[in-house]
Amino acid sequence: MNGEPLPFEHGYPARQVVPGLYGFVSATKWVVDWEVTRFDRAQAYWTRRGWAEQAPIKTASRIDAPASFARVSAGEVLVAGTAWAQHRGIARVEVRADDGPWDDATLSEEYSIDTWRQWYWRWQASPGTHRLQVRATDRDGEVQTEMRVEPIPDGASGWHTRSITVV
Repeated sequence: MNGEPLPFEHGYPARQVVPGLYGFVSATKWVVDWEVTRFDRAQAYWTRRGWAEQAPIKTASRIDAPASFARVSAGEVLVAGTAWAQHRGIARVEVRADDGPWDDATLSEEYSIDTWRQWYWRWQASPGTHRLQVRATDRDGEVQTEMRVEPIPDGASGWHTRSITVV
């Protein structure tokens, strides 16, 4: 790691990552032995505990700023966050306030289709309590689903929502 032997805290002696799959499937640390097999012949540690055998990264986005329940001044508010869709990349991010129309956010330069993509949206905020939502569209045209599901068995989904107060 960074030209040095992998430290124990980061998974020494080896750390394996399979891009495009959630960490419980693909991020192996602290390898003590290997068993070479097939999906139909063995069940992995997390799948025995109810998680999916394969869990591809879903098209997703989140609002990082302002924080949940933040108090901000009326006028222009910068709303910002990240979006991701490994192996597909992010083509579009949209944000809205109070179930209004979706507005396109400004996307940062795309480093690669396998990395998070930052975005921001300038919002003219009026006093009151408001609900902000975000959704992303990947380069395959798949729009992030509105349906909320828990992380088990194959990753959470749903539009990320933040409530804020404008004073």
